[in-house]
Order: sequence, then structure tokens, then C-alpha cells
Amino acid sequence: MTGLLIDPFQTEYMRRALVEVVLLGVLAGAVGVHVLLRRLPFFTMAMGHATFPGVVLASLLGIDLLLGAGLFGLVVILAVSLVSSSERIDETSATGVVLAGAFSLGVLLVATRPGFSRDLAAFLVGSVVTVRAGDVLGTLAIGAVVVAGLTALHKELVLGAFDRTTQAALGFPAAAIDVAFLVLLELALVASVPAVGTILAVALLTAPAAAARLWTDRLGPAMALGAAIGAGSGVAGLILSALWRVAAGPSIVLVATAAFGLSFLVGPCGGLLRGRRRAVMAAPAA
Repeated sequence: MTGLLIDPFQTEYMRRALVEVVLLGVLAGAVGVHVLLRRLPFFTMAMGHATFPGVVLASLLGIDLLLGAGLFGLVVILAVSLVSSSERIDETSATGVVLAGAFSLGVLLVATRPGFSRDLAAFLVGSVVTVRAGDVLGTLAIGAVVVAGLTALHKELVLGAFDRTTQAALGFPAAAIDVAFLVLLELALVASVPAVGTILAVALLTAPAAAARLWTDRLGPAMALGAAIGAGSGVAGLILSALWRVAAGPSIVLVATAAFGLSFLVGPCGGLLRGRRRAVMAAPAA
């Protein structure tokens, strides 16, 4: 049994992949709790698609694809914030319009780049087994920045997620805090791209956090547990992909989804079976 767990990591590229998925799992699990608190899964998924034109532009200009995705993502965040500041346009509508327009721009630009499909496929679905040492160092650096940002803004982010009226009454710059969190989210999203691609990144950013919230009501423990579930899903998915010779990204996401499914059944804070058990125990007393 031990051999089955160790053998896949005898090669250098698999060891790099292992470090990458652990770093990403910790990062995604911690950020994902705030994504759920602020009800941003849809925005996260849309941001993944909106970075598409950034990739195309980066390819046309001959610069790093992830750098292009990140920079364009920041432009999209500012555009959404600007449009949603109007009293006549709500945030959901602004998100839909801006992100749909951004994706359409990418589709238009890709026609000018023959042979781009290979780079695009890698960007959409990821390939963690081909990450380089620079990718791992980049993920480590991004993770440090994101964790530092979440730590510095912890009180403001939690207050804004639960009571925006009180946040504004206390004098906190709510709009600036929202933009700061969206920037941190974009960084986490871009860091996830080499491993799982933009299509699956939203699952990595939500499934471990959603599972963690079914085990604890406290924010700090939920972030720690989400990070642990994310890292564990990455390791388990990588092992399964090596043993069964299947794609690593989808394997990681399926393990994270299975962790959520198990938590949904037996989690003490809203699990389906736990809730039914409490209902059955309460029935005689009623």
C-alpha cells in the first residue's frame, strides 16, 4: 500500500506537481471560504472565462500567457466595479455584461492567431504534471501575497460579508475593500490555471471551502479545514491520475467534489443525514 502512494513520486516532474497541488490546495481552500461568504462562485467562474482575451493578447504580443490573463483580469475587475457603481445597474448585471463582452473579445481575437488551439487547450484544462520550477515558485509567491492580504483585511472582509451597512457606517471604504478582495481572488485564480485550467479552477476554489463549512461554523477553522481539504484533494487526485493514467486536473477536482459530497451527507453543520437524525430524535419529544 505504501508503495502505491510513494511510487508515483519517484520522478522529478511528479514531485514538482505534488508541491504545486499542495500549495494550490491550501491557497484555494483559504480563499474559497471568503468566496462563499461573499456569494461569488458565479463571479469566480465568469472571471475564469473573462481572462480568455488576456491569454489571446499575451500570445499575440509574445508574453507569458498567465501574465496576460492576470493583467486583463485586473482590467475586468475595475470595469465591473465601475459599471456596478451606477445606481441603475446592479452588480450581477454589470458582471454579466462586462464578462460576456470580454469573452467575446477573446473569441474575436483568437481568429487572428492560427494554431493557437494547443496553447488554449492547456490554458482551459491545465496540466499540473508539466509545471516547471518557476511555476511552483510563482504559486508560492502568489500564495504568500494572497494570504498576507486576507490576513490584513480579515476584519473588514468578514464585516463586509455579513453587514455592509455597518461596514459603511464605521467608515470602512467598502468599494475599495471589495476591489482588493477581487484582486486577491484573481491572483488565486491565475495561480490555479497551470494545474486545473480556468474551467475547473472555480471548483477548486469552492468545493473544499463548501465542504469545510459543513464541518464548522467558525471562520478561522473553516479556512484551515478548507485548506487541508484542498491540499488533500490535490494529493489524492494526483495519485489517482498516476495510478489510473487519467488527467490530473479533473481527478483533483473530482476528489474535491467527492469530499464535498461526503460532507454534505455527514457534516455536523448542515449535513443531510445529521439533520434527519436530529429530526427523528426530536419527533418523540414533540
